[in-house]
Amino acid sequence: MKAARVRKSFIRIRLLKPAIVVLAVPWPRGYKPGTFWVESFMSDVLEASYKPLDSEPFMNERQVAYFRQKLLNWKEDILRESKDTINHLQDENHILPDVADRASSETDLSLELRTRDRQRKLISKIDAALKRIDDGSYGYCEETGEPISLRRLDARPIATLSIEAQERHERRERVYRDD
Repeated sequence: MKAARVRKSFIRIRLLKPAIVVLAVPWPRGYKPGTFWVESFMSDVLEASYKPLDSEPFMNERQVAYFRQKLLNWKEDILRESKDTINHLQDENHILPDVADRASSETDLSLELRTRDRQRKLISKIDAALKRIDDGSYGYCEETGEPISLRRLDARPIATLSIEAQERHERRERVYRDD
């Protein structure tokens, strides 16, 4: 790896492999002009494109780091949306004269608050998944102890049951719900 040129707030990077790749990115936080950060930046770029593979050992360090970052990013997005909702609610304190407009506004508000409530519950599930990562039980089914497939974890990182165990759980839930 070689840093080609530093200009204003961007850096250009060349990889000296079969292909040449040029990236333009903003300075990272804490960067001090005159220091080189290409190697750490490139590891971040490579990690950003990383996807867990079934051929790797299950829940190795890269996979754990991948899922931790995925959960943290998801939580950050939810919290940012919540702050946006709070700001929106504070800005929308005007009274609408038309009854239909007021009803529409109230319906939108109700839907927004219901969504935020669901996301509040989701944050607690994300926190629980992060705790499972810390204690080493993340990625394993709570019922059977078997590994949960990487595709399922990638699609639903808060999953606690394997697909088979989840299907059994849902079948039992339907049977008891019908009573």
